[in-house]
Amino acid sequence: MIVDIQQDSKESGIEAGKKAALLIKEAIKTNGSANIILATGSSQFETLSQLVIEKNIEWNKVTMFHLDEYIGLPVTHKASFRKYLKERFLDKVPNLKSVNLINGECDPEEECTCLSELIRKNPIDVALVGIGENGHLAFNDPPADFDTEEPYIIVNLDEECRQQQVNEGWFQLIRDVPKQAISMSVKQIMSAKQIICSVPDIRKAKAVKDTLEQKVSNLYPASILQNHPDCYLFLEKSSASLLSNRGS
Repeated sequence: MIVDIQQDSKESGIEAGKKAALLIKEAIKTNGSANIILATGSSQFETLSQLVIEKNIEWNKVTMFHLDEYIGLPVTHKASFRKYLKERFLDKVPNLKSVNLINGECDPEEECTCLSELIRKNPIDVALVGIGENGHLAFNDPPADFDTEEPYIIVNLDEECRQQQVNEGWFQLIRDVPKQAISMSVKQIMSAKQIICSVPDIRKAKAVKDTLEQKVSNLYPASILQNHPDCYLFLEKSSASLLSNRGS
């Protein structure tokens, strides 16, 4: 794992976005196309802002998959990740080859089956992800399922995860946060050829420390990234503040 520590979240996001653009362009050059995963939430604000202004990306050769989405949340809700991706990414880039968003308003089991079939046919080149305050990867809260072979699964959201969504302003009260979501599985994320993980904010400092310094365990879901052969972790001073070794 390559760890990059910048002064603030904007600088970290710029570097992550630049790296994502480079890897996407390399995949297109090598394969003629690129398959990517996009995450959402506050951790991706600066990364996506940079990615959409990068030059010379042949977006018409890019297939996008969506990392996770709440079950039962309308696409019009401000916390909808479909809404997030449309406003922060899809409306800002030329037409992609294919867009595969998660519809949390239909039958979740059928949606998992459909998306799983699609992603199996499109091996992922570049995955953009974040880490939750409880160390979750996508919506795989601890103890995460490290074993399932299914690309998309239905998950229960723990209280810490749901409280984070309130703290970030996506919901007013914890009772408003859905208790279930459709999430890309840990194995599916780890199958990506390259992973870019953006983690700003002091709130994530403990999760970052656990990710890098704990033994790989489903109690610290993002710690599995230690096992990935080509992962880039973009931090800033506050999110890296608890690391024993803060060198980049």
